[in-house]
Amino acid sequence: MPHSLLLYACSMKIILAVPAPVWLLLSALFFAWGEYTSKQWGYAPSLSLTLMTVGIYALGTLAWLPALLHNNHLAIMGTAWLLLATIATVAIGIFVFHEHVSTVKMIGIFFSLLSLVLLSI
Repeated sequence: MPHSLLLYACSMKIILAVPAPVWLLLSALFFAWGEYTSKQWGYAPSLSLTLMTVGIYALGTLAWLPALLHNNHLAIMGTAWLLLATIATVAIGIFVFHEHVSTVKMIGIFFSLLSLVLLSI
């Protein structure tokens, strides 16, 4: 068996050994980290933060692909990912950057999360 084919087969075994929810959570965590660094970039734009943010978002995308490999239901997996990403983004904004979110906006966030849950049923 050629070396590259053997490497591919071993990589796929490792990827498939990790359950889809773990890949989904990992992807959302990379997205949340990307949200954090993009907010930092907004305060002080720099090439290094730009490259770091793009790299972090790319890692999140790479973690998303194995989740789809396990469960290729885009509507369900995509909605679950959006739910995780929305929660992470709101939490980072409120708890890390101390952003003020009005009552009306909180109601809107609640309904957006509710819609994601209903769409995944």
